[in-house]
Amino acid sequence: MSENPVALDLDDSGLAADLPRPADRRDAVGEVPFRPVQFCDNDLPTALERAARWLRDTQDWLGEPVDVIAVHLDYDDGPDASYYELKLLCNEEDLAGAPIARRDNTTS
Repeated sequence: MSENPVALDLDDSGLAADLPRPADRRDAVGEVPFRPVQFCDNDLPTALERAARWLRDTQDWLGEPVDVIAVHLDYDDGPDASYYELKLLCNEEDLAGAPIARRDNTTS
């Protein structure tokens, strides 16, 4: 156990309160493990653009690159679903803001 525990400001799902959230209502940050951040659309370039925007916003917030473990692309041909499902599997510590808290802890 660490002598200097890092305090995190987390919401009920374990995500940092200040974490940028995907802007489109069809997109979401998933549960653990690997925190899939999902972007759904009938147009793949649009889903990719939203994913890139979210990555940039989150990287700016985090102050370092987001640790993306994998990228998963799937489709759903159900009648009411968006066709493309793009998922970025992210390090849950990054999405909890641990790098920010560690930096704050070392500069205090």
